Amino acid sequence: MAGSGAGDDRSDARALAREAAARLAAAGVADPDRDAELLLLHVLGTSRERLHADPGCPVDLAAAEAYRGLVERRAARVPIQHLLGAQEFWSLAFEVTPDVLIPRPETEHLIEAFLELPTGETPLVVDLGTGSGILAVVAARERPGARVIATDVSRAALAVAERNAARHGVAARLEFVAGDLYAALDGLGLERRVDVILSNPPYVGEADLAALAPEVRDHEPRSALTPGPDGLAAHRRIAAGAPAFVAPGGHLIVEIGLGQSAAARALYEAAGFEVLAIRPDLAGIDRILTARRR
Repeated sequence: MAGSGAGDDRSDARALAREAAARLAAAGVADPDRDAELLLLHVLGTSRERLHADPGCPVDLAAAEAYRGLVERRAARVPIQHLLGAQEFWSLAFEVTPDVLIPRPETEHLIEAFLELPTGETPLVVDLGTGSGILAVVAARERPGARVIATDVSRAALAVAERNAARHGVAARLEFVAGDLYAALDGLGLERRVDVILSNPPYVGEADLAALAPEVRDHEPRSALTPGPDGLAAHRRIAAGAPAFVAPGGHLIVEIGLGQSAAARALYEAAGFEVLAIRPDLAGIDRILTARRR
């Protein structure tokens, strides 16, 4: 990106944003105007309202260079959430890093399904593969009497989740345990006591990774995207292990991928669960499976 002129030590915010949007559009970024503005707000530490009230405000050289650096990284298809360090979920700002999956809007349907369950005031909830902690944190906020245990095989991801729990005031009511799915629960005395299992496991088959956007394919943790050649591999393990931990009449809510609803239904029914609903996302894709232990 070019500077604003020889000898200038300040740039115009409007001109910077226009220049950035053109650079991002040329790089194939899906929403260049939005991203150019978000990065500018981030660098300036201001609000959209204040920027729009004075779009031609001067930007000093250091801030302009910092902005140009972020724009170049975005043009290289680094996710904007990694550049901003956060993503909104359930109207809350969550820290995200390259160690965790970036929260998606469709996962909010999982929380909606959870809040519809007749869990009582003090449910025992387990979030398998918590990542950034969005499900565990929101479950704890929405059900203040719940005991919530969040697991992840990645200690780096758990560190992010713990910071998010502290950020949203629920750290004292969450337990974070390192381990691979149910292995993390061994020795905790939870057998046949869990009221609800929540999980957004990896479900993209390896063969489908190449078709993903560069932001996803090249920058999000591979282990959070795919379980390997079989996109249902993680669901097979969740279904197989669930009967040992879910209480009779307890529930399980999981996110599934495109075209997986029939196979996922069969998996969980074979494990002794009654599938109550498969909720579509806003695009009409079957996304959230809710089941009850028979």
